[in-house]
Amino acid sequence: MTPVRWKIFLLCMMLGLANGPLHAQFFDTDAVVSESLESRYQDNEGVNWEEHIEEIQDRLESPIELNTATRQELEQLPFLSDIQIEHILAYIYRHEGIASYGELLLIDDIDVNTERLLRVFTTVDLSKRAEKTRFPSARNIFRHGRHELQGRVDIPFYKRKGYLTGKYLGRPFYQSMRYRFHYGDYLQFGVTAEKDAGEPFFALHDRKGYDYYSPYLMLQRWGRLRTLAVGNYRLCFGQGLVLGQGFYLGKGYDLDMMEMRSSGIRKHSSTDEYNYFRGVAAAVSLTDALTLSAFYSNRSMSGTVKSDTITSIYKSGLYRTESEAGKRGAFRMQAYGGNLTYDHNHLKLGLTAIRYTMNRYYSPTLKGYAKYNLHGAEFFNAGMDYKLRYGKFSVQGEGAVGTKGFALLNHVHYRLSHRYHFMLLHRFYRYDYWALFAQTFSDGSSVQNENGWYVAADMNPFAHWRFFLGVDFVSYPWWKYRISRPSQSWDITSQMSYTPVPHCTMLLNYRYKCRDRDVSGTSGQEIQPTYYHRLRYRMTNDWGVVRLQTTFDYNNFRQLGFEAGQGYRVSEQVSLAPRRWPVSLVLQGNYFHTDNYDSRVYIYEKSLLNTLSVSSFQGRGFRASVFVRVDLGSHYVVIARYGHTFYQDRDEIGSGNDLIEQSEKADLQLQFRIKY
Repeated sequence: MTPVRWKIFLLCMMLGLANGPLHAQFFDTDAVVSESLESRYQDNEGVNWEEHIEEIQDRLESPIELNTATRQELEQLPFLSDIQIEHILAYIYRHEGIASYGELLLIDDIDVNTERLLRVFTTVDLSKRAEKTRFPSARNIFRHGRHELQGRVDIPFYKRKGYLTGKYLGRPFYQSMRYRFHYGDYLQFGVTAEKDAGEPFFALHDRKGYDYYSPYLMLQRWGRLRTLAVGNYRLCFGQGLVLGQGFYLGKGYDLDMMEMRSSGIRKHSSTDEYNYFRGVAAAVSLTDALTLSAFYSNRSMSGTVKSDTITSIYKSGLYRTESEAGKRGAFRMQAYGGNLTYDHNHLKLGLTAIRYTMNRYYSPTLKGYAKYNLHGAEFFNAGMDYKLRYGKFSVQGEGAVGTKGFALLNHVHYRLSHRYHFMLLHRFYRYDYWALFAQTFSDGSSVQNENGWYVAADMNPFAHWRFFLGVDFVSYPWWKYRISRPSQSWDITSQMSYTPVPHCTMLLNYRYKCRDRDVSGTSGQEIQPTYYHRLRYRMTNDWGVVRLQTTFDYNNFRQLGFEAGQGYRVSEQVSLAPRRWPVSLVLQGNYFHTDNYDSRVYIYEKSLLNTLSVSSFQGRGFRASVFVRVDLGSHYVVIARYGHTFYQDRDEIGSGNDLIEQSEKADLQLQFRIKY
């Protein structure tokens, strides 16, 4: 490092180390999953994580009443394990409810950290226990239900090449609107509308205004009718080998958050324009232990069609140019199926099936690593899942078949106590397994072409200390992207966290990945292993009114026979939330310096409601952001977020239609929410 870079690094380290003891908690809305989301985002940059953030936001806005909670409701909290949920429900049953949060510490496997999180995501009211089985009257629903209106606009202070040349057909502003009515989880309905930057508004191919609308209605817990969804919805059953559109983070630094939660039928209210169904779905309790779910979906899909044949499926949801607009609604997909689940005591069994058809033949380019990818017009998947808990052991898994191939996933959890938690997982996904709606534990973003073993330990052996270690060894029976032969990889994740005083945390995590890759320019004739190292140090100190967070990241990427590329970033975040003021403020400054794309760094920033802000940076420069939230009583919220990036090693940013002919760019995001 040059002297200037050392000064920047030392300054940020001193800011973090200067923080003193903490006496209150400044709770960030997505702090529960931010570290895991950052980790998964790096592996799957194309995934829309909005649904995951929205699940957490919903729970914060509508806390679960512990004394009336069902197991399905508590499973929506990602930090709770199956054993913890079982112990909470058993305690409530034996003692006819919980009178205060202090009682939670009397429950097996509930530690101080879990108790603090439960204070945020739940409520405690003994008087409500008698209402547990009563569905509210229509009069109460519409008298006491809550309306919510939310709007957002993003304003860029720069011009991309696509606007200057006329390629982009609309204005450079992003807009979205959301309306929602809900009475707890009993009844929810609403609509989400969105227009991406560059898309027309009430013009050309978007004469209906917003280019995307997501209407939904969801009814729950009405007698034997467990769930009814009309409009847009998502499905998740078993371990996700057939249908996996639920909340799932995958590999991270917390074993409890790595479990696939079978959420069944859920509303789809996000701006994700690809990963959802449209139609009707219902779940009925045949008995106390047996639940039958069925669904039907018929929706348009975007893609490229040539000679009445689909050559590609378009997933981005961007329709800014004439070429992109021509892909919109190019074909239709019809899907139907169901699930039968038996869930009693410590045993859970499930059967899931789906059949889906396209009104045109799907024939993508099938060569190289894509040789065995999905193609055709009619497809099906069927799977059987199980879950068994015996003492401190929990065993679960699923086997699935499809039009082509099959997939297997099995894992065992051993929870010695709340201090020691272990997991062993094996999966085998054939290279020709076709499952368009699957999402589960994998090394990449698809459930295909993997045979892997994963072992992990989450340990808290000493007061104030916590350790995590995960090792994933994977072999790929067929080629992968940029790997022109069967190959193998190692992925090691580790983290050590230290809490010297309440509400003060320091963590150090390290990740190592080793996998083969084609040498650039050799057309796959030469393959050499690559080695990726990522190191992060983070200190968070929180006085309640003030929170300071210092982060230092270092990345090193090397392919055998070539010079290594390095990258680092130093970040300081200051959060202010005066107790008597309706204003909260988050300031963040970052300095980054990377040698190339492979050594790029990722920066997480405080973002708007129901959104995730993680961006990658390469090169050398600064990134600063300001987040301001104003709560006007309990009904109105106004949020503004301003970000500015300065590059020191270039005169232009991006390429193609997204090219910005200057070395800096700035954006302003505005959001409001009205609740009544």
